[in-house]
Amino acid sequence: MTAQQHEAQTAAHAALTGIRPAGDRAILVELPSLDAVLSLQAQLTAHPQPGQVDVIAAASTVLITTDSPQAAQALAAHVRSLDLEAPTETAGTLVTIDVVYDGEDLDEVATLTGLDRGGVVAAHTGQLWTAAFAGFAPGFAYLTGQDSSLEVPRRRSPRTAVPAGAVALGGAYSAVYPRQSPGGWQLIGRTDAAMWDLGRESPALVRPGDTVRFNAVRAQATVTHHQQSNAGAASKEAQATEGLAVRKPGLQSTIQDLGRPGYASLGVSSAGAMDRGALRRANRLVGNGEGDAGIELLFGGLELVALSDQVLAVTGAAVPLEIMPDGLRAGEERRTTAVRHAACDAPFALLAGERLTVGTPTAGLRSYVGVRGGLGGPEALGSRSTDTMSGIGPEPLQAGTVLPVRTPKPGSIVGHPEALPLPDRNEATVLRVVPGPREDWFSGETLQDFLTQEWTVTPQSNRIGLRLNGHALTRSRDGELASEGTVRGAVQVPPEGQPVLFLSDHPVTGGYPVIAVVVHADLDKAAQLPPGTTVRFAAMLPAELPETPKESPHA
Repeated sequence: MTAQQHEAQTAAHAALTGIRPAGDRAILVELPSLDAVLSLQAQLTAHPQPGQVDVIAAASTVLITTDSPQAAQALAAHVRSLDLEAPTETAGTLVTIDVVYDGEDLDEVATLTGLDRGGVVAAHTGQLWTAAFAGFAPGFAYLTGQDSSLEVPRRRSPRTAVPAGAVALGGAYSAVYPRQSPGGWQLIGRTDAAMWDLGRESPALVRPGDTVRFNAVRAQATVTHHQQSNAGAASKEAQATEGLAVRKPGLQSTIQDLGRPGYASLGVSSAGAMDRGALRRANRLVGNGEGDAGIELLFGGLELVALSDQVLAVTGAAVPLEIMPDGLRAGEERRTTAVRHAACDAPFALLAGERLTVGTPTAGLRSYVGVRGGLGGPEALGSRSTDTMSGIGPEPLQAGTVLPVRTPKPGSIVGHPEALPLPDRNEATVLRVVPGPREDWFSGETLQDFLTQEWTVTPQSNRIGLRLNGHALTRSRDGELASEGTVRGAVQVPPEGQPVLFLSDHPVTGGYPVIAVVVHADLDKAAQLPPGTTVRFAAMLPAELPETPKESPHA
């Protein structure tokens, strides 16, 4: 090796601060600078490695998710071999955004920077901003400027609702809020530019690597919110002759498939079914592909009417299934032989004019309805899943919603009954975890407390995450962690010390330390835990985990 080669290798290794496991299917790469972050992101985006799913850049880290533990290990070795000192080449474009500078925090920013209002506007419009990375929400790009004159702290008290189109400053970054959401950045203006639009070929107006120029305008900028009206749902049902009609939606029923992985760099989580094994099982039973769309429902309560003959299967939670003529009134089922009961985890027919009622679970929490052929409807980024956090995908089901059903593939056959055990409500469910990637924010005693105590699932849990209650965990260091990528299964610890286990609709990035990550194979169990049940975590090193097969891109 020549002296020049040795020097180049040393520089490349110096640019890599460390690699931490983030569960069994992801790694968190720590880097010393934003330039190194962008270099790694650009190289992996230009030359994806086998099994690579998402590359999520942040201020000083890159989170890489994969489709198997083996792929995660191979990617860690590949990252170590890269030269991260090489200049980053991107094919970004220039985006100009018109802004009305009348934000609520404009005077506060002027005070913090020592500029007047005009000086803040001049500084914001007088430089080019680079989209370093995305996160927080679809279309939210973290923009870095050419100087530090507008570097300001976030608000001490975040707003519960920042309007869509708000132009803001936070730390060393500027950004535009793509939709109404909570936020703690300083608001200096607003724009009517659509930062996120699924109708465009590229939904995000600003992508990582693009440059942005802000242009001050005097005209009143407005943001138009397009909301789909549900009026006339009942009349649509009356006109439809095919598919399924929703008579009662229950507590929370949504369309789900296996999600939309691969878009985390744009701030879009994978979403998809919470209990993916249950959805796959429902699809197998009715002869579908494993990724076809079905219905996910919470605590039962769903009533469906067949507008044409269908074959269904219900999996997941243990629920009673009752089938009767749709016109049958309450109480009449006791005086007729037209009522029948179907079994869970087995295919059954629902004939035209019949109504299926899904009752309250006796075990488990979420049920999945597979329909032979799969549910139809438009896709968003390659998936029909409802993402409750970002708003991408179809609206939750409502009474009168008509669900189109696709034509079954030729040669497909229904499957044999199959079932898996559900968590016991009377015993703590054990979830295996890989400690970290931020276990060093906690003492050894706190980590042991996390692993030994039983945590109670609270009613505030949802598709974003399980909120747990127990003996509060304390951090061993002060300060805040810079936002970085997160994965499904991450156990984040907010300042109050009560953990949150991220699930399907979790945010792509987060700013609280992750003490551990639930292994991929145990996540379906977490989806079936009702409020009041208990959880215990068991630590495992990646080498101790059994080998698991790779999954399809929509795993």
